[in-house]
Amino acid sequence: MKRLFYLLITIICMTCLSCSKSDNSARTVEDFDFDWKFQLGDSTAFASTDFNDSSWRSLHLPHDWSIEGQFSKSNPSTPGGGALPGGTGWYRKHFSVPQAEKDEDGNPLRSVFVEFDGVFMNSTVYVNGKEVGTRPYGYSSFSY
Repeated sequence: MKRLFYLLITIICMTCLSCSKSDNSARTVEDFDFDWKFQLGDSTAFASTDFNDSSWRSLHLPHDWSIEGQFSKSNPSTPGGGALPGGTGWYRKHFSVPQAEKDEDGNPLRSVFVEFDGVFMNSTVYVNGKEVGTRPYGYSSFSY
């Protein structure tokens, strides 16, 4: 009985190892938390690929700009919501797919997803100046 137990544990472990190896071999995951640009405010020009964001603040994620503001009971969040300021902030990230991962037309050879662990609320994501999605909810993970 003891041998059967060890045999079952060994088979389960080998099965789990082979599953994890096959799942990871075809997928590349990169940490996107570094080297973001941030600007408090809103403009339709911010979505353009030509927009010059060199004056924007450089930072790493996670980041919550509202906690840098002044606490006030007159802020839109009210004391029940933390008494912090509200508004719109833009985050930008510059990245490119390596040339070896592109076809002759410059398109990625594989699907590319950008995953967000959580954005406060009412987020809209643009890639290369094109809107790829909007999330009306906050603090939930999503990907495009």
